[in-house]
Amino acid sequence: MSPRPKKPRHCDCSHRPTGLVMKPAGVPTKDLQKTILEFDEIEALRLCDGYGLSQAEAGEKMGISRGTVQRLVKSGRKKLVIAVIEGKALVINNQEFEQ
Repeated sequence: MSPRPKKPRHCDCSHRPTGLVMKPAGVPTKDLQKTILEFDEIEALRLCDGYGLSQAEAGEKMGISRGTVQRLVKSGRKKLVIAVIEGKALVINNQEFEQ
């Protein structure tokens, strides 16, 4: 049995970062472990943490459920914290994102 297809996620922002990598200063990217942050995780973090929207409001804007927003925020925060604490490169991936 194959998994259910991913529901399209919508973004109203016009400043989608592409190929963005954030890393510790002075260390070449090739020498660092990489943590990939998906663009839908960034969008959920932007709406909830950046603009102070509730998860339900963010879900409406993105066209997904509140539970999905909750999972995206949780995984996005975890990736951000681990990358900062462990000195990893944070890579923004927006391959499968729809605007």
